[in-house]
Amino acid sequence: MFKAVDDRHLVPFDGSFRVAETSTAPEKKQRKQVKKRLKAASEQLDKLQQVLMAGDNHSVLLVFQAMDAAGKDSTIRAVMQGINPAGCQVFSFKKPSSLELDHDFLWRTSTRLPERGRIGIFNRSQYEEVLVVRVHPEYLQYQKLPCATDDPSFWEQRYESIREQEKHLARNGTVILKFWLNVSLEEQRQRFLRRLDNPDKQWKFSAGDIKERAYWPQYMTAYEDALNATSRPWAPWYSIPADDKPYMRAVVAEIIVKSLASIGLEYPEPSDADQETFAAMRAQLAEPDAP
Repeated sequence: MFKAVDDRHLVPFDGSFRVAETSTAPEKKQRKQVKKRLKAASEQLDKLQQVLMAGDNHSVLLVFQAMDAAGKDSTIRAVMQGINPAGCQVFSFKKPSSLELDHDFLWRTSTRLPERGRIGIFNRSQYEEVLVVRVHPEYLQYQKLPCATDDPSFWEQRYESIREQEKHLARNGTVILKFWLNVSLEEQRQRFLRRLDNPDKQWKFSAGDIKERAYWPQYMTAYEDALNATSRPWAPWYSIPADDKPYMRAVVAEIIVKSLASIGLEYPEPSDADQETFAAMRAQLAEPDAP
């Protein structure tokens, strides 16, 4: 079963993570040559993905969570730009549909999990149910739950469900990596202003984005609790400084590469029967085609 690779941004597994003690921007010395680092990591990821597809023993699930304007879309695009799109799938989870609300809260993401040999990316995920829904518990009324949602144990039960599902997936060969892109309130404000000033970016802006800024402290509490409750060796969270996008992208790419390199991916070895078949095919192909 996959075990998390060590990194300065790894969320510890003992519940000691504190949002207030994390930085949203890297130190100056950490910002050196980030574009070269991203390019090198992307080239390595391309090679690892080829072996992942050929081996067909593992799948990879990348989960991205963040406040608005943290850079989820651009990070996914930058990190994955060099890989084979045939072996990758991306899903964005927004407001749940009526069909999704008629199922348990893990159903809609469960139906989009990657098959073996593939990389699946969740742009937002099941964690919305312990982040947005925790900040806005009034949304629970639409889920028609039979249990009491005001019980203090309600959120812990959701964390437990997530942990159990992730451990089940890890036991069956899924490498789970979860990234919280940690943007500051001030940087978010600046990015919103740039969106409003750029006609090509205005389509991404919503009045609801401004409304949610008023809940920033509640969101930070929800993130801290969720990351502490669900960062585990087989499904780690990484808290990535998101005020510097080039640094963020390079670090995410490097963590993915280190993680895939750690599981010993190999091309499948042909069996004796395969070798005999190959020899017969080679002999057949050696003969020129008849005119």
